[in-house]
Amino acid sequence: MKKLLVLLVLLSLVLGSAFAQGTAETATVSYPTGPVSVIVPYSAGGGTDLVARALVDAAKGSFPKNISVENRTGGGGAVGMSYGANAKPDGSVITMITVELVTLPHTGTGAGLYYDQFKPIMMVNSAYSAVTVQANSPYNTLKEFLDAAKTKTMRVGNSGVGAIWHLAAAGLGKAANVTFNHIPFDGAAPAITSLLGGHIDAITVSYSEVASQVAAGNMKVLAVLAPERIAATPNIPTAKELGYDVAIGTWRGLGVPKDTPQPIVDKITSIFTEAAKAESFVKFMNGSNNIIDILDSAAYGKKLAADNELFKALITELGLKQQ
Repeated sequence: MKKLLVLLVLLSLVLGSAFAQGTAETATVSYPTGPVSVIVPYSAGGGTDLVARALVDAAKGSFPKNISVENRTGGGGAVGMSYGANAKPDGSVITMITVELVTLPHTGTGAGLYYDQFKPIMMVNSAYSAVTVQANSPYNTLKEFLDAAKTKTMRVGNSGVGAIWHLAAAGLGKAANVTFNHIPFDGAAPAITSLLGGHIDAITVSYSEVASQVAAGNMKVLAVLAPERIAATPNIPTAKELGYDVAIGTWRGLGVPKDTPQPIVDKITSIFTEAAKAESFVKFMNGSNNIIDILDSAAYGKKLAADNELFKALITELGLKQQ
């Protein structure tokens, strides 16, 4: 009788283990089971939005129940990323996270946002700031623009207080010993529109976001805030080579709420890793002067932690902490 009891206990343990394993495998295989939203924390038409849409388009075949992009703007990216961080951790909401995830908390404008609220999926691309003015601007070089800024307060558009393009402009101002009037927008697209309308003097968004306007003859780039010249624009100098020691850029990637089960994270990672290799996505990125810069989940997580410390120090140095 005792032997029979022992055998029954062992059998139940084996069956329980098999059931648990089967459940985990089912969770992995069954995702997605419903519609999925990809949150973009900036306005439609900006660099982050366009990269997200191209990536989502490349991944659509893996989402039979539909996947869509949802723009949730405000707070220099804080509104959309906070929404994504606090979403149900079931893979139904994926967020396009940007470098503002590790800048806004240190300026005091993050509204409780912090990078460890997300489980990183992958980094997709990186980009550096381009100091851009209207084509008919009297300033043809970065030096001319900065010299003029010593006697005239330049209105520089960016993507919100504490957002990366604000830091880029502030960093350039510090390097040149000038102070700009920072004009915040909910992303690059409205900042570009404002510059085209003559309402501001310059913008410091990424080159990919202004490339089409430059090609159309509506804008000109005075310099890029990159460590070295950008391959797509070899004729545009860096601020560093012109004597201004500043290089500031952004990155974009995907994240899900931190409590999302690992099998779902693995499935999302697999889907978007393949999407990033798709011909349509690569063609879009190359054609729009966007740099494909892939990091897997582990490497991206390390970058988040490292950049959190880097920007904490930079924001303190620039005196941008909001009271």
